[in-house]
Amino acid sequence: MTAPSPEGRAPESPGSSEELRSALTLLARVPQLLIACDYDGTLAPIVTDPSQAKPIPESVSALRTLANLPQTKVAVISGRALRDLAALSRLPSEVHLVGSHGSEFDIGFTRALSSEDQRLRDKLVAELTAIAERYKGARVEPKPAGAALHVRESSEADATGAVDDVREGPSTWDGVQTTEGKAVIDLSVVATHKGDALDKLRHQLGASAVLFLGDDVTDENAFAHLHGPDVGVRIGPGPTRAAYRLDDPEAVAKLLASLVDTRRAWLQGESAQLIERHAMIADGANHALLTPEGRVTWMCHPKPDSGSVFADLLGGDHAGHFTVQPVSAGIPLGQRYVAGTMSVETRWSGLSVTDWLDSTPRRRGDLNATVLVREVTGEIPVKITFAPRPEFGQIPVQLQPVGDEGLKVLGGREPISLRSPGVDWHIEYDGQHSLAVATVDLAQVGGSLVLEMRAGIDDLSEWRPPVHVRRRTTEAGWRNWSDSLKLPRIEPETVGRSALTLKALCYQPTGAILAAGTTSLPEELGGVRNWDYRFCWIRDAAMTANALVDLGSLQEAESYFTWIAGILERTAGHPERLAPLYDIEGQAPSPEAIIDTLPGYAGARPVRINNAASNQVQLDVFGPVAMLIEAVAQRRGHLSEFEERVMASMVEAVAKRWHEPDHGIWEARQAPRHHVYSKVMCWVTVDRALKVAEQFGMEYKPDWPELRDQIAKNVLELGWHDEAGAYTAAYGHDDLDAASLWVGLSGLLPPDDPRYLKTVLKIEAGLRSGPSVYRYHRDDGLPGTEGGFIICAAWLAEAYLQVGRRTDAEELFEQILACAGPTGLLPEQWDPIAERGLGNHPQAYSHLGLIRVANLLNGAAGHI
Repeated sequence: MTAPSPEGRAPESPGSSEELRSALTLLARVPQLLIACDYDGTLAPIVTDPSQAKPIPESVSALRTLANLPQTKVAVISGRALRDLAALSRLPSEVHLVGSHGSEFDIGFTRALSSEDQRLRDKLVAELTAIAERYKGARVEPKPAGAALHVRESSEADATGAVDDVREGPSTWDGVQTTEGKAVIDLSVVATHKGDALDKLRHQLGASAVLFLGDDVTDENAFAHLHGPDVGVRIGPGPTRAAYRLDDPEAVAKLLASLVDTRRAWLQGESAQLIERHAMIADGANHALLTPEGRVTWMCHPKPDSGSVFADLLGGDHAGHFTVQPVSAGIPLGQRYVAGTMSVETRWSGLSVTDWLDSTPRRRGDLNATVLVREVTGEIPVKITFAPRPEFGQIPVQLQPVGDEGLKVLGGREPISLRSPGVDWHIEYDGQHSLAVATVDLAQVGGSLVLEMRAGIDDLSEWRPPVHVRRRTTEAGWRNWSDSLKLPRIEPETVGRSALTLKALCYQPTGAILAAGTTSLPEELGGVRNWDYRFCWIRDAAMTANALVDLGSLQEAESYFTWIAGILERTAGHPERLAPLYDIEGQAPSPEAIIDTLPGYAGARPVRINNAASNQVQLDVFGPVAMLIEAVAQRRGHLSEFEERVMASMVEAVAKRWHEPDHGIWEARQAPRHHVYSKVMCWVTVDRALKVAEQFGMEYKPDWPELRDQIAKNVLELGWHDEAGAYTAAYGHDDLDAASLWVGLSGLLPPDDPRYLKTVLKIEAGLRSGPSVYRYHRDDGLPGTEGGFIICAAWLAEAYLQVGRRTDAEELFEQILACAGPTGLLPEQWDPIAERGLGNHPQAYSHLGLIRVANLLNGAAGHI
């Protein structure tokens, strides 16, 4: 059989080099990439003697690098026999080799032929050998499934005669497939071609998209099988189905080298800023993150748990950013918060950029507005890049200049505009989205410039009141609240910044409190422990509100109770079946999903949205809420009717369920266990209920004291592990868990109880590493590792204070402080070896832990 000739395009039809560059930029961002190419004429220049066709070294190096990148596969599909291809190319083992136009895949093929096919193959070799003997320069290349006749070294007349003899002879035999190339005619007893081979590779390797490069007629079958985001590149002249063209193998080497850089940068995030060095700005509902260089690297809209507008944090430039920097670049002199506010100032020599989120539109009732203001002052030229990418960059957008007022973002679900009077924008295209670039000499515009991004508002007009009044109003809100706090004498500025950070994580429209401001910042660089923390955990939020109550602010706790009330109203009014977490509106999160178009922070994939932990059983959630109710009542002087009702209902829930196993505080994705911390928190619920009943006259049932004693007896007996010499993670298990410190921190055991002292020592020896205290070291069913949890370090510092080790507590507290970035923000975890932050940022747990330890140190100091 003779393969049909392709319906080739005109030679001039393939796209321009600029279009090819854009296509490759997009291709480099697919989750699973397959790069496949021909050998002769693509990796290796065409030579007279095929046995001397050596690949260009730069191409081999690029292919090796690509093959070693994650989620990237490389293959060479050649008409040569596989054995000859491997011997001649000497490509590394990471590169898949496919020979004989797809008949051979990296393994011996001849055993797959039937005896009939083998006889036909031998007959082909004999007939082609006979033809070659009649024409000078003709040469036969035997292959496992056939043979090829090469005529490159023959005269034109001899080449024509030899090929005609093959066409009229063995090419017509039944069961024979013919493929013609440059100065070669290939016959096979297996019906396959490079397009089939490419399909097989795509399927087996799970490729999202394919780059195929080839120079021969035989490669057109592969080009014909490309679709969707695939890219085909023809090497050299001739009609082709490929969308793009390069001149020669030297150009291929350059293309592959460029692809290495683009793909590696996308996958590995080589320029990823340290997590803890990011600052956060906020408006009481939404927030954004800034790098130390003044780049807006993360912001969602219309809510903090919505799709991102800027996701540079998780995907680099193409995922969206808003950058203001000196034309001369250079490292900033520093970055700091405006005292008592959530405004951030970044300074260079001759330049200052102050970033803040305007709270006044929300105060006026426009709850769908997010207004980012960037005040630029100085006397030097600055470069501005505005690259919004709604919905994690999955919606292509265009930017439209509107006179000299600014820009409108077209194509997104929400209106977005950038007011920038007098800025002359240049619109560029990165292959999928528009971005706007401008250079402004501040000395020529009076030394100041205001950039105002309005999301959720389709308006570029000048607002009243003017921006300086709106900033004063916004900052006054933060400063008045901050000034109302009762800060400890120990590290008051640091504690004040932690309090403002917790306040910024409060979603004021509903009272929900976010666990963190981000999703998918990794617990291990390059790992898969990447979770979405833009939700309200019942436990975390109660602890956060409690820390603010300790500083004298009740409004966050009372708003949080309102949020809880809304959930109870939708769940038949009883907390027994409370889920561990809800979204900021009090609804169950959507199913956990993956954004596979983002490479993740420093290459840590997958990027997740939503959180499957919402489906777990976590019986500890009642304890922190009970502690919060007690703290609020003591600060206020009385219990509200709602607090009394919820406290009683939680005790009822504990009575029904405390004996059940659960998934625990750390949400291990394994079978439930009888976690010591969960049992302690069940005891805490009943204990605090009895305490507020005694103090504030709340009615309680006669069996509550017996229930409290029953839980205490159970956990103190069954939670202790003789061989481990400590209270461990779960009944009958010897693995340590930092959360088990709560057997003493809760008051269940007195500080001088030998069992608590031993538990503190065991956790210190087994889980502490410098400033870090790990949650545990057991196999939790997930691959990889994680850093030490800053909240666990805070718990250990509290335990040190309890057992009389004040010096150790002070030292560990100082080490916790050292984990903060330059603006005082703390991530979830700390890697004591690499000395860098890990996990989502800023993390409520970490900041509430810092506040608790500072308050306890302050109180302890007062008693000395």
